[in-house]
Amino acid sequence: MGTVINLNRYRKQKQQAERERRANEKRMRFGIPKSQRMKASAERLLETRTLDGARRDERGAERSE
Repeated sequence: MGTVINLNRYRKQKQQAERERRANEKRMRFGIPKSQRMKASAERLLETRTLDGARRDERGAERSE
């Protein structure tokens, strides 16, 4: 004779495992923490400002000639 299994508990555990699996897939696909998004945004802004500050203004050179 085999072991007795509570089918309700088994069913609920199986559903919970499936929900966790789907949640992990969605976290991997869509989940970037807010702190990382903010950090990346700040880095892009700093890089843009640095590049714009180092840009040569060619239109100003044409006007002075």
